[in-house]
Amino acid sequence: MIFDPPLIPARLISRYKRFLFDAVLDSGETITGSCPNTGSMRGLTAPGSRIWLSEHDSKTRKYRHMFEMIEADGILVGINTGLPNRLAEEAIRAGLVPGLTGYDVIRREQRYGRNSRIDMLLSGENLPNAYVEVKNVHFTRTHHLAEFPDTVTARGAKHLEELGDMVEQGHRAVMIYLVQRDDCLRLRISADLDPAYGLAFRRAVTRGVEAFALKCRVSSQEITPIGLMPIDEPGIAAL
Repeated sequence: MIFDPPLIPARLISRYKRFLFDAVLDSGETITGSCPNTGSMRGLTAPGSRIWLSEHDSKTRKYRHMFEMIEADGILVGINTGLPNRLAEEAIRAGLVPGLTGYDVIRREQRYGRNSRIDMLLSGENLPNAYVEVKNVHFTRTHHLAEFPDTVTARGAKHLEELGDMVEQGHRAVMIYLVQRDDCLRLRISADLDPAYGLAFRRAVTRGVEAFALKCRVSSQEITPIGLMPIDEPGIAAL
């Protein structure tokens, strides 16, 4: 995925109220913009950090600038949680996710489960429907190790349970962890930060939910999925 028009560099002043941030553009102008990530963004909100913004001219938008990525410890990290679905679809169409190459129809945001919407519903001739949930990953505490989640996520645990339900109904269910940083070689479920999610993940895998971690190449010009990385969890085979 290429950023067109190009992203705008700036310096972060602060990110606050989850949805907002203040920054200083290279021109010296101070702006307020929208943050497309309502999570904790743990480790990715240090004042003074170099950040990159997209710019939007729509009259329906309150803020012209949107937070897209940040430089943390010399590494570019994508924080926009609206991009992983698009990047995961690119990866599926490019054949980077095993077993999903035969599906020719991909539908977004389909209702399923307990009043939920699945990120992608894949269908193909003579194939079971594949329910695909995508999670954005940008957290790390250990060199080369991506982690999810970075805080408690009851919603995430609910999604795992619903994916397991789909398997029991005869469908396929796939969890994709989309890592928007290119310094990581493996992914780990951070059960110490959210024990309930760790238990939900293990239960989902036991029920037949497939899990994959997608590595991306990240630059201020583009974010591109490039392949899979192993998941360090019992029941997940090394890839």
